[in-house]
Amino acid sequence: MQKKRILVAVLNWGLGHATRCIPIINELQKNEFEVFIASDGAALELLKKEFPSIKTFELPSYDITYTKSSGWLKWKIFAESPRLFKIIQREKKVTRDLVKKYELNGIISDNRPGCRYKHIKCVFITHQFSVLSGNTTYLSSKLHQKYISKFDECWIPDAPGNQNLSGIMGHLKEMPENVKYIGPLSRFNKLAHQKNYDYTVILSGPEPQRTMLEEKLLDAFQNSDKKIVFIRGVIDKESISSANKNLVIKNYLTSKDLQENILSSEIIICRSGYSSIMDLAKLEKKAFFIPTPGQFEQEYLAERFTKLGIAPFCKQENFKLSKLEQLESFSGFSSIDFKVDFRDIFTLFQGE
Repeated sequence: MQKKRILVAVLNWGLGHATRCIPIINELQKNEFEVFIASDGAALELLKKEFPSIKTFELPSYDITYTKSSGWLKWKIFAESPRLFKIIQREKKVTRDLVKKYELNGIISDNRPGCRYKHIKCVFITHQFSVLSGNTTYLSSKLHQKYISKFDECWIPDAPGNQNLSGIMGHLKEMPENVKYIGPLSRFNKLAHQKNYDYTVILSGPEPQRTMLEEKLLDAFQNSDKKIVFIRGVIDKESISSANKNLVIKNYLTSKDLQENILSSEIIICRSGYSSIMDLAKLEKKAFFIPTPGQFEQEYLAERFTKLGIAPFCKQENFKLSKLEQLESFSGFSSIDFKVDFRDIFTLFQGE
């Protein structure tokens, strides 16, 4: 009997969407599905490295870059809406062609609204049922929810109830019937590990803000006597080095090596992106957050975990080493339930 064929389509906006799809792809393979991967840019390159034997396809790029001034990001994205709508239409055409050519049986789309086809089962993955965008939150959320309603199911990688990670973004008072909480997703596993580093810095996200934070942190740590691993979050770029012998710089690490680095570090310094938060919760780590300027979601999550006494944060422009002293007053992430019943959630694809 031929295996059911599933396309996993991933948004290229930082690497978080790609990394959280890694456990889904692994479980699809374990459950005897044939997997195809579609994305673009760095997200596609990462997934090619993780799954060299899986057939991959390039999707049209949303090509979203951040502004240097955080206040303009929201308006830049709204101004680009006509262009983004055109890309979604192109995405739909590419998806339709892939479904027909490869006789696909289902699609799992992580935040790519154009990756669906009405004659097969299609799932949308998001932790942002409410899209936080300041005074336009109502409008952005309604638009997002309209796209989600066209999919057979919406999978939210979080737990239902009060013990959750996404807060108001993934938990409305009333949720549509097609929503399933599938539990947090992480490619990592918590293992006992010797502490070798004081800090692991993990950079991610679109330019130019990734580079701006990289330069700020390299400058801050240039004379530090702490043992630091600096992971730039770039793929196939020229490597850089530091005069500080305590500071090891890596462009990118595979899942296994990154897990090892995180586990062997006392503190993680990173963006407050949702995928990073799921990884930190899985590994029960202490963290210091620096949200991407102008990204309301990351600012909300950073503030939320500070209020909960789990992890401190500061704005990018305000970072200095003395800010890390706040960590003594915070608990770090503790275990929440990461058991995902993939066999159950994959039943959607087991029909005709």
